[in-house]
Amino acid sequence: MKRMRIPGLPLPRSLRSGRAVTYLVLGITAVALYPVLVPVHVAVYGANAAIAMLLGLFAVGAPLVGVRRPTVAIVLFTASAALFPLASLGVTPVTAPWPWSVPMLIAFAVCTASLTFLHGWRTGLILIAFGVAAGMIASAIEPSIASANDIITTVAIVAGLYVIAALLAGRLRLGDELSSQRALTAQEQTRRELVEERTRIARELHDVVAHSMSLIQVQASTARYRVPDLPERALAEFEGIAATARTSLTEMRRILGVLRTEDQTAELAPQRGIDDIPALVETTRRAGAEVGLVQAVSDEIAPAAQIAAYRIVQEALSNAVRHAPGAAISVYVTTDAADLTLRVHNAPSDHPSGTPGGGHGLRGMGERAQLLGGSVEAGADADGGWTVVAHLPTAPPTDPSEATL
Repeated sequence: MKRMRIPGLPLPRSLRSGRAVTYLVLGITAVALYPVLVPVHVAVYGANAAIAMLLGLFAVGAPLVGVRRPTVAIVLFTASAALFPLASLGVTPVTAPWPWSVPMLIAFAVCTASLTFLHGWRTGLILIAFGVAAGMIASAIEPSIASANDIITTVAIVAGLYVIAALLAGRLRLGDELSSQRALTAQEQTRRELVEERTRIARELHDVVAHSMSLIQVQASTARYRVPDLPERALAEFEGIAATARTSLTEMRRILGVLRTEDQTAELAPQRGIDDIPALVETTRRAGAEVGLVQAVSDEIAPAAQIAAYRIVQEALSNAVRHAPGAAISVYVTTDAADLTLRVHNAPSDHPSGTPGGGHGLRGMGERAQLLGGSVEAGADADGGWTVVAHLPTAPPTDPSEATL
């Protein structure tokens, strides 16, 4: 036969972590109640001392057992609630509360409250039903003793504590669920940011590197037709270059397939660059931000540097709007003989939202700049604002080892 198991809810996280405190509180209650419960039933109700000690142990020990085994606790307390009145039949004074004494009423309330708080409303309701049934049976066995007032009072007190314990337990469990949901939301946000970054990298590889490799392959394959009278050795070299380019394109497609996730479709729009920064600023303005733009650049900027510049400005604007809502933002995009300089500054906000730099944005900006041999600096200003300054070479080194890593 399978052992009966009372359905219940898992312990709230705060109680699981403080189980020792729960045992301590219930243990102190049991130690304080037991020396009162047993003498009352022996002296007032005329119960046998040994039986009273055993049944009293069941009554005050049930909450302690119920921390881990609620079913056993219900059985123990129901047995004490049913046998205590029967142990006093024939000698019970009519004037004493019947079928439960006042200490037994307190033990009933403590057991109900603890089981409800720890294991949910179903467990507490089962204990109430079994306990009241035990008292009703005792009253039916000895109908000459008035018991209605005692049963009504006991049920009212126990039911009140039951409701309070159920509400408190529900509040704790709701808090645990909200904390879990916040953690899941944070994890999902991090995952989404990583997926978006991988998709951006895939687009940049496709638009810049794969496009260049395709040109190399086409030029090497058509060299024999565009340049007449090439020696066989040169033709063989060109064929080798074309084959290597085709192999590299195949590997590139494989890498793109790894970077792109199934829920991210390929974007067909051209990759953004320096010329798209004004449109980005205008979009930010339409969102309610006050953004100023100063852009003075030359035309000789490599595509990779343009893509990185656009993404850095995009991330810096996003951080400024998120962490300094309502603050004025200034964007400067300038070039000199060798460098492209980006500067995004936001004034102090009257309603700051967190501290910038807590996510992946600044790290992503720094990695983009470092891959091109540039740098990014970000930090708070003396006036309480925030400034991001990036320096990118207008012509990044063709050898990645030449970049400043």
